[in-house]
Amino acid sequence: QVQLVESGGGLVEPGGSLRLSCAASGSIFSINSMAWYRQTPGKQRDLVATITDSGWTNYADSVKGRFTISRDNAKNTVYLQMNNLKPEDTAVYYCNLKQPQYGSWVDYWGKGTLVTVSS
Repeated sequence: QVQLVESGGGLVEPGGSLRLSCAASGSIFSINSMAWYRQTPGKQRDLVATITDSGWTNYADSVKGRFTISRDNAKNTVYLQMNNLKPEDTAVYYCNLKQPQYGSWVDYWGKGTLVTVSS
């Protein structure tokens, strides 16, 4: 089993910055990808950014140039640096880890951290 614990959410004014962290523990394999998703009430959970174990990254168009995903493999931790935040970035942000298990890719999720962008 894998446990994911997010931290770093909060209230920030438009144009401000926040840094989210997600610490993974448990049975973590060397081959995996970690990601951040976000969700607002009544909407589906959307991918924000992904980073693989080799460091390849991918971003949603809405956050390109403003958000940066990174990871520390030694600490099994993934980060999301969010700059120039906008009200539309308000959401619960979820950490995700995907790794090969049982002949397939298995997803693990954190409980989420709320980011509110408001003046």
